[in-house]
Amino acid sequence: MFEPLTDSELDREAAKRAFAFHSGWALDPSIFGDYPEEVKECLGSELPAFSLDEKNFMKNSIDFIGINHYSTTYAKDCTNSSCSATGNRAIQGFVETVGERDGVLIGELTGIEGSYVVPRGMEEIVNLFKIRYNNTPMFVTENGYSSPDMQEQRVNELTNDVKRVEYHTKYLSSLAKSIRGGADVRGYFVWSFLDSYEWLQGYNLRFGLHYVDRQTLTRTPKLSARWYKNFLTNSSDLVKKKTSTD
Repeated sequence: MFEPLTDSELDREAAKRAFAFHSGWALDPSIFGDYPEEVKECLGSELPAFSLDEKNFMKNSIDFIGINHYSTTYAKDCTNSSCSATGNRAIQGFVETVGERDGVLIGELTGIEGSYVVPRGMEEIVNLFKIRYNNTPMFVTENGYSSPDMQEQRVNELTNDVKRVEYHTKYLSSLAKSIRGGADVRGYFVWSFLDSYEWLQGYNLRFGLHYVDRQTLTRTPKLSARWYKNFLTNSSDLVKKKTSTD
């Protein structure tokens, strides 16, 4: 999710462009049969052209939208502000994403550079999809937390993952607000069931609800696994009381 860096109209438009270039370029054709206007304005004739038959074929061609959501950042307009060479490009929508405003981080750090704990972003992204895409059914297909402390090695530290419990508690609460507001969310999936291989970061990032001993491959449920089980069975208050006193 992207929030404007300032209250200026330019940064508000930058946040819209950021969404269009990160998600809208793929979803708009599948629902509306064409690229987002924000993308067409920035890339113009460089975009491949759809024929009328292609547009009609693509329009309303999906049954649901899957949302992978972890974090939120600020969007900074580069058409009227100083930006890095990476952000100030048409292929990026002339938008730079940053994690702080006036020296204050948008949220707590996580294990991924540029990714922060910003629970309100869940409600914001779901509501944006709800409005932009006519409340097409949605599934939150990924949502998870990895600690910024890569030096954690002891099993008792890794399994007593209070921060992960707090993350999911707050993000699910934010998701519940959007559902109560009418968002057609059909499902929610935690990333991940267990600590796994995470792309370029390998095994250093741990998103799992279960700790995996890399020597024996033994799986040990973390506090978050017990919390999530209790949450699903509607008895999460028991774990909530425990974590609040730890």
